[in-house]
Amino acid sequence: MAAPQKNKVSKTAEKKVVNQFMVFKKQNYMLLLASLAVIVIGFIVMGSGKDKPFDDPTKITVAPIIVILGFALGVFSILFTPKSNDNQEAGK
Repeated sequence: MAAPQKNKVSKTAEKKVVNQFMVFKKQNYMLLLASLAVIVIGFIVMGSGKDKPFDDPTKITVAPIIVILGFALGVFSILFTPKSNDNQEAGK
């Protein structure tokens, strides 16, 4: 009879391990998607305006700043650790 009790303990331990296996939370992925969108917008701004000269201030200053901000947001999304409330997780 000791063996079935060990199986129950191991199954609950496996569930806890699976829940703790996820490194990133939903908020991290949302921030990462937002950073990718900002990067794409920056590249679109950089490549837009075919009738404008190549040395247009928007193309050579504003667009690279937008791209760098997108990369900074991507780094932040990786390093961001959301606060975990045990009460909210228990309700799910």
